[in-house]
Amino acid sequence: MTKTQTSGKLPRTLRLDPSDTFVFAQAAEPGEWAVTGSFLFFDADLSALTGKDRAAFRSGFVGVRSLGFSTLVVVSEASDAEREAAVEDLARHIRERLGAPDREAACAAAREEIEVAASLCNLPVGSVVAMHRSERDGEIAEEFRTLHQRAPGADPLHGRAFHFVETDEDGPEEQADLLGLLNGAPAGAKRA
Repeated sequence: MTKTQTSGKLPRTLRLDPSDTFVFAQAAEPGEWAVTGSFLFFDADLSALTGKDRAAFRSGFVGVRSLGFSTLVVVSEASDAEREAAVEDLARHIRERLGAPDREAACAAAREEIEVAASLCNLPVGSVVAMHRSERDGEIAEEFRTLHQRAPGADPLHGRAFHFVETDEDGPEEQADLLGLLNGAPAGAKRA
């Protein structure tokens, strides 16, 4: 396999509307390689988080280039060179912003985060994923949901392009009206 051939899949940040720029203190740029970013909250007092910090904790994937947050990611093909660039970008932040003792330690931590992100991509390319992060018994827990494209004609009255499918069989199915959001309807608004 050459450096330009595809070696696997990684998540990329996805911005369907400008809401991430309002919800988070720093939004990731669309199309950045992404990781879950839970490591950013390991030393935080989670019960004290408010506003944009709380939103980032609850639902933010992290773009490896900007260290900004994104509500959604899309499963994408990644070459060896792209994967290595993602590791380097994240390692730089881990060293400069988070105080890793040296480049080797930063690269090892970044590689581990990229591997975790890759493990989320056992879905078809183009699958959209959302995350809910919470604190349970002093530990950070992550739950993931996949947005699936609806079959043509499946919901002709509402014109929804996607719906959420719970990854946990115990909970009710949630639905999101992305078409309405793209057309300017407020989040949670019902369309007739």
